[in-house]
Amino acid sequence: MRLVSSGASSAFYNMALDEALSVFARKGGSGPTLRLYGWDRPSVSLGRNQRAGLLDLDHCAQAGIPVVRRPTGGRAILHGEELTYSFSAPVGIRGLGTGVLESYEALSHAFMHAFNSLGLSAMSTSKAKKSASHASTNPLCFSSASYGEISVSGRKIIGSAQRRWPDGFLQQGSIPLKLDREGMSRVFAMDADAYQDMAGLCEFDSDITLERLCEAVVRGFGEVFSVEVALAPPDKEEEALARKLEEEKYSQEGWTLNPLNPRRGSRRRSRQGQP
Repeated sequence: MRLVSSGASSAFYNMALDEALSVFARKGGSGPTLRLYGWDRPSVSLGRNQRAGLLDLDHCAQAGIPVVRRPTGGRAILHGEELTYSFSAPVGIRGLGTGVLESYEALSHAFMHAFNSLGLSAMSTSKAKKSASHASTNPLCFSSASYGEISVSGRKIIGSAQRRWPDGFLQQGSIPLKLDREGMSRVFAMDADAYQDMAGLCEFDSDITLERLCEAVVRGFGEVFSVEVALAPPDKEEEALARKLEEEKYSQEGWTLNPLNPRRGSRRRSRQGQP
């Protein structure tokens, strides 16, 4: 299994490189690819089909918070002190199953291994969890747990989303070390009740560092899938495609502000309630 360790980059480049890596992984040229990375500043990523109007875009602009649309689905995330990952693979890879639920579960096992090795009593959901009454309109990715996602003491610690093609899939996810609840309140125009079911890892163990978490995730993938996880940077073709996607797609307002499958109707946002 290939490991791409990118460090912190811009929101637009992060999404562009994830898509570029998935393109080449699905072609079979690079094999299954795990990428671990961060963000050069607090940034918001929207799900592929999510309405940008669910955010306080004026606040994001004034605060210098970039907003980008992911190639995968799910809900919005305010990225900050966290480890972000992407995993790309072609079809037919042993241990990853043949569909979205099987691949979610397989990757969940690797992350469970990582969290448990850090001394966290992590639990994985084996089926979709029914959301609270407000969750259907909650824009936050961490507002509810879905199949194969992981919690500690009933609080969600990782948010993931996946997109599949006939020749393979891309899964992206966020593992916060600390949550900027004040920042989320401003970005998502929601009160504190929206964040009670999520947590950063340092809330359970303040000694967990980004370096320790990265090492645990790499070890978890290697041991669960019984493979060597080998560090390899993007090649010239992957980098060229990433820069092209960054310039022509992910940095463009036309992509960021317009969901590919917009929900009908609109909702008025309120500081006191849900968007």
